[in-house]
Amino acid sequence: MKNKTYNKRKILVVFVVAAIIILALVGRLVYLMVFDAKYYQKKAEDLHEREREIKAARGEILDARGEVLATNKTVCTISVIHSQIREPEKVIKTLAEALEMDEAVVRKRVEKVSSMERIKTNVDKETGDNIRNMELDGVKVDEDFKRYYPYNELASKVLGFTGGDNQGIIGLEVKYEEYLKGKNGTILTTTDARGVELNGVAEDRVEPVAGNTLQISLDYNIQMYAQQMAEKVMEEKQADKVGILLMNPQNGEILAMVNVPEFNLNDPFTLNSGADSASMSDEERQNALNQMWRNGCINDTYEPGSTFKAITASACLEAGAVRLEDTFSCPGYRVVEDRKIRCHKVGGHGGENFVQGIQNSCNPVFIDIGLRLGTDNFYKYFKQFGLMDLTGVDLPGEAGTIMHKKENVGMVELATMSFGQSFQVTPMQMATTFSALINGGRRVTPHFGVRILDGQGKEVEEFRYEEEKGIVSAETSATMRMLLESVVSEGSGKNAYIEGYSIGGKTATSQTLPRSANKYISSFIGFAPADNPQVLGMCVIYNPQGIYYGGTIAAPVIRNIFESILPYLGIEKE
Repeated sequence: MKNKTYNKRKILVVFVVAAIIILALVGRLVYLMVFDAKYYQKKAEDLHEREREIKAARGEILDARGEVLATNKTVCTISVIHSQIREPEKVIKTLAEALEMDEAVVRKRVEKVSSMERIKTNVDKETGDNIRNMELDGVKVDEDFKRYYPYNELASKVLGFTGGDNQGIIGLEVKYEEYLKGKNGTILTTTDARGVELNGVAEDRVEPVAGNTLQISLDYNIQMYAQQMAEKVMEEKQADKVGILLMNPQNGEILAMVNVPEFNLNDPFTLNSGADSASMSDEERQNALNQMWRNGCINDTYEPGSTFKAITASACLEAGAVRLEDTFSCPGYRVVEDRKIRCHKVGGHGGENFVQGIQNSCNPVFIDIGLRLGTDNFYKYFKQFGLMDLTGVDLPGEAGTIMHKKENVGMVELATMSFGQSFQVTPMQMATTFSALINGGRRVTPHFGVRILDGQGKEVEEFRYEEEKGIVSAETSATMRMLLESVVSEGSGKNAYIEGYSIGGKTATSQTLPRSANKYISSFIGFAPADNPQVLGMCVIYNPQGIYYGGTIAAPVIRNIFESILPYLGIEKE
């Protein structure tokens, strides 16, 4: 009887334990099937679905008149799926031959055990189609897009280029990445447990969304002509490089930005210097590429020299430190403290008024008015004109002004700064500040981006840019236009004169550091028409050989450009 009771209790314990285990399993099953279903459904999909990316077409870049400057070419990406390959030797030999690749490289990738292995990207469409038509098991051919620049070197340092993933690296390509890049799509295919795609099961596609089109203010025809002029003067003067800027001083739209030597946008990793990159270390090669890609108009600073005299003159006129009829004497130098600072005319200009002083680009005249202005006022106007700020141009990597701290400026520093030496600015900064002095006193934001268009060419967004008024008074601006017109018609800028047009401008010749190297930068800034400027042009020639005066070699470059582009822009002769 005791044994019977014991056995019943034992059976009950086993039954209760079994019931608890079954209830726990049922509970777990309910939890997995109801509450955790999405997680395991996703795991199952991941196991039986293979995802391949479909690249989105990048948005085009158009010039001011709709000319395509950056577009896309259809290319192919060739990949293999290891689990689906039935004849590996045939696949290896066929791909190596079709893709002109080393067989050992192809073998390594084909034999690698992975869900999908890329063999080669950026394969031309004809080759990709040929491989697809061979119907090799395990070989996939996906269409892709490669950035293509129809004009190769044109505006290379402005447009920039993209990397292997079609993402912008420099220039406008990176600045407007968010608008241009688009959204990639996907192809989902169903596989069995071994990863082999199942026949008869439909592919699930998420279509890519193409990027938007960027229209810019740069004009292909103006850029092309300016680039030809820059290359011509660089060759004639055996210069290191040449920069040319053309912009509308009324609204900041940049019509052309040239930095020769340019590089081939369709081959941006080949040095344009002809140097053998194979003998370079990785660091040396990267440094050489970075130098080749640099946009000197915005990335590099220089001592502006006498073009800055227009800025000194504007500040002095605003402050009342000089009047047009004021007279000066130039013996060919000016002694400031213990320093003898020379004029470019060794024998001096003799007696002259302020108008003649700016026409002659006379250093002693500008030393005198700079010292009258004083350090505090000089810095006040330097800042008021925007020279201590970035211009805000829509390109990456703009450099800032390099300037003495005010407390370190003595009489000698003030004297040299008054005619554009002992500090550094970018060419873009000079062009932008010059624009404010001649357009009535408005500091505009220099820019390329005008609008964003969709795939049908419909405007999606128009860009707006900041403008600061009251940089100088309208009266001072009108006086500067008159003075700078006289520089071209009667003074040192006469080589920029064009019959039938009123041209204003200022020449410059500055010496680079160290002074003992005897290297010069020649430049000219001009604008037309002088009474209502519609276009401003700037040419900077770095280290020209032989004659190096800005008025002799840089002014004619702008004259030649203006002769061609003024009628093109609808600006008629008077």
